[in-house]
Amino acid sequence: MTVRPFIPWPNAVLRSVADPVESITDEIRTIWADMVDTMEAMPGVGLAAPQIGVNLRLAVVDASRDRGQAILMANPEILHASTEEVMGEEASPNLPGVGAKVKRPRAVTVKFLNSDGVIERRDLVQTWARSCQHQIDHLNGKMYFDNLSRVKRDMLIRKARKGG
Repeated sequence: MTVRPFIPWPNAVLRSVADPVESITDEIRTIWADMVDTMEAMPGVGLAAPQIGVNLRLAVVDASRDRGQAILMANPEILHASTEEVMGEEASPNLPGVGAKVKRPRAVTVKFLNSDGVIERRDLVQTWARSCQHQIDHLNGKMYFDNLSRVKRDMLIRKARKGG
Protein backbone atom coordinates (compact mmCIF):
# COMPACT_ATOMS: atom_id res chain seq x y z
CA MET A 1 0.00 0.00 0.00
CA THR A 2 1.15 3.56 0.70
CA VAL A 3 2.94 5.49 3.41
CA ARG A 4 1.04 8.76 3.74
CA PRO A 5 2.41 12.11 4.98
CA PHE A 6 1.46 13.44 8.41
CA ILE A 7 -0.59 16.59 8.84
CA PRO A 8 1.53 19.11 10.80
CA TRP A 9 0.14 20.50 14.04
CA PRO A 10 -1.69 22.94 14.45
CA ASN A 11 -3.70 22.01 11.32
CA ALA A 12 -7.46 22.32 12.01
CA VAL A 13 -8.14 18.66 11.10
CA LEU A 14 -6.18 17.66 14.22
CA ARG A 15 -8.62 19.71 16.34
CA SER A 16 -11.79 18.42 14.66
CA VAL A 17 -13.99 15.54 15.80
CA ALA A 18 -13.71 12.90 13.07
CA ASP A 19 -16.80 11.73 11.20
CA PRO A 20 -18.29 8.30 11.99
CA VAL A 21 -17.75 5.47 9.52
CA GLU A 22 -21.08 4.30 8.09
CA SER A 23 -19.92 0.93 6.76
CA ILE A 24 -16.75 -1.00 6.02
CA THR A 25 -15.98 -0.66 2.30
CA ASP A 26 -12.96 -1.38 0.11
CA GLU A 27 -12.08 2.32 0.41
CA ILE A 28 -12.02 2.02 4.22
CA ARG A 29 -9.88 -1.14 3.99
CA THR A 30 -7.43 0.72 1.72
CA ILE A 31 -7.18 3.60 4.19
CA TRP A 32 -6.53 1.08 7.00
CA ALA A 33 -3.79 -0.61 4.95
CA ASP A 34 -2.16 2.78 4.27
CA MET A 35 -2.44 3.61 7.99
CA VAL A 36 -0.68 0.36 8.97
CA ASP A 37 2.09 1.05 6.42
CA THR A 38 2.43 4.62 7.71
CA MET A 39 2.48 3.46 11.36
CA GLU A 40 5.18 0.88 10.59
CA ALA A 41 7.28 3.46 8.73
CA MET A 42 7.31 5.82 11.77
CA PRO A 43 7.76 3.34 13.56
CA GLY A 44 4.89 3.64 16.01
CA VAL A 45 2.30 1.64 17.93
CA GLY A 46 -0.82 3.35 16.62
CA LEU A 47 -2.29 5.84 14.18
CA ALA A 48 -5.58 7.68 13.79
CA ALA A 49 -6.89 8.69 10.35
CA PRO A 50 -6.95 12.46 11.07
CA GLN A 51 -3.16 12.33 11.54
CA ILE A 52 -2.87 11.69 7.80
CA GLY A 53 -5.64 14.11 6.85
CA VAL A 54 -8.56 11.65 6.68
CA ASN A 55 -11.39 12.98 8.85
CA LEU A 56 -12.94 9.57 9.64
CA ARG A 57 -13.15 7.64 12.93
CA LEU A 58 -10.53 5.07 11.92
CA ALA A 59 -7.61 3.90 14.04
CA VAL A 60 -4.98 1.18 13.97
CA VAL A 61 -3.04 -0.12 16.98
CA ASP A 62 -0.16 -2.60 17.04
CA ALA A 63 1.87 -2.83 20.24
CA SER A 64 3.04 -6.38 19.53
CA ARG A 65 6.74 -7.15 19.82
CA ASP A 66 6.99 -8.88 16.42
CA ARG A 67 4.51 -6.54 14.65
CA GLY A 68 1.94 -7.61 12.10
CA GLN A 69 -0.90 -7.85 14.66
CA ALA A 70 -2.61 -4.52 14.07
CA ILE A 71 -6.15 -4.07 15.36
CA LEU A 72 -8.17 -2.18 12.74
CA MET A 73 -10.90 -0.09 14.35
CA ALA A 74 -13.74 2.01 13.00
CA ASN A 75 -15.75 4.16 15.40
CA PRO A 76 -13.81 2.97 18.48
CA GLU A 77 -15.18 3.89 21.88
CA ILE A 78 -14.02 3.08 25.37
CA LEU A 79 -16.67 1.20 27.33
CA HIS A 80 -14.64 0.83 30.52
CA ALA A 81 -11.31 2.13 31.83
CA SER A 82 -9.45 0.78 34.84
CA THR A 83 -9.16 2.97 37.91
CA GLU A 84 -5.44 2.15 38.04
CA GLU A 85 -3.50 4.74 36.10
CA VAL A 86 0.07 4.53 34.83
CA MET A 87 2.51 7.08 33.45
CA GLY A 88 3.95 6.49 30.01
CA GLU A 89 5.85 8.33 27.30
CA GLU A 90 3.76 9.61 24.40
CA ALA A 91 4.57 11.53 21.25
CA SER A 92 3.05 12.29 17.85
CA PRO A 93 4.49 12.53 14.34
CA ASN A 94 2.20 15.55 13.88
CA LEU A 95 4.40 17.45 16.35
CA PRO A 96 7.79 15.77 15.85
CA GLY A 97 10.82 15.94 18.07
CA VAL A 98 9.06 16.10 21.43
CA GLY A 99 7.20 13.82 23.79
CA ALA A 100 5.87 13.80 27.33
CA LYS A 101 4.88 11.47 30.13
CA VAL A 102 1.09 11.16 30.27
CA LYS A 103 -1.03 9.43 32.93
CA ARG A 104 -3.74 7.14 31.53
CA PRO A 105 -5.79 4.14 32.68
CA ARG A 106 -3.71 0.93 32.60
CA ALA A 107 -6.50 -1.07 30.92
CA VAL A 108 -9.55 -0.35 28.76
CA THR A 109 -12.40 -2.23 27.16
CA VAL A 110 -12.96 -0.86 23.68
CA LYS A 111 -15.84 -1.42 21.25
CA PHE A 112 -15.39 -0.88 17.51
CA LEU A 113 -16.44 -1.97 14.05
CA ASN A 114 -13.85 -4.43 12.72
CA SER A 115 -12.71 -5.06 9.14
CA ASP A 116 -15.62 -7.49 8.61
CA GLY A 117 -18.12 -4.79 9.61
CA VAL A 118 -18.88 -6.59 12.90
CA ILE A 119 -18.97 -4.90 16.29
CA GLU A 120 -16.11 -6.25 18.37
CA ARG A 121 -15.07 -5.73 21.99
CA ARG A 122 -11.48 -6.03 23.18
CA ASP A 123 -9.84 -5.77 26.56
CA LEU A 124 -6.50 -4.00 26.17
CA VAL A 125 -3.74 -3.43 28.71
CA GLN A 126 -0.45 -1.56 29.01
CA THR A 127 0.88 -0.19 25.69
CA TRP A 128 -2.12 -1.52 23.73
CA ALA A 129 -4.50 0.36 26.05
CA ARG A 130 -2.37 3.53 26.02
CA SER A 131 -2.18 3.59 22.22
CA CYS A 132 -5.91 2.96 21.87
CA GLN A 133 -6.70 5.86 24.20
CA HIS A 134 -4.19 8.08 22.37
CA GLN A 135 -5.83 7.29 18.99
CA ILE A 136 -9.36 7.90 20.31
CA ASP A 137 -8.14 11.28 21.59
CA HIS A 138 -7.04 12.08 18.01
CA LEU A 139 -10.49 11.06 16.72
CA ASN A 140 -12.00 13.52 19.21
CA GLY A 141 -9.75 16.39 18.11
CA LYS A 142 -7.34 16.08 21.05
CA MET A 143 -3.57 15.72 21.14
CA TYR A 144 -1.68 13.86 23.87
CA PHE A 145 -0.30 17.15 25.24
CA ASP A 146 -3.86 18.28 26.01
CA ASN A 147 -3.58 15.91 28.98
CA LEU A 148 -0.71 17.98 30.41
CA SER A 149 -0.84 21.07 32.59
CA ARG A 150 -0.95 24.35 30.68
CA VAL A 151 2.67 25.15 31.66
CA LYS A 152 3.99 21.75 30.51
CA ARG A 153 1.93 21.91 27.31
CA ASP A 154 3.21 25.42 26.44
CA MET A 155 6.83 24.37 27.13
CA LEU A 156 6.43 21.30 24.91
CA ILE A 157 4.97 23.30 22.02
CA ARG A 158 7.72 25.96 22.30
CA LYS A 159 10.36 23.21 22.28
CA ALA A 160 8.77 21.59 19.18
CA ARG A 161 8.73 24.90 17.32
CA LYS A 162 12.44 25.29 18.02
CA GLY A 163 13.02 21.89 16.44
CA GLY A 164 12.84 19.55 19.44
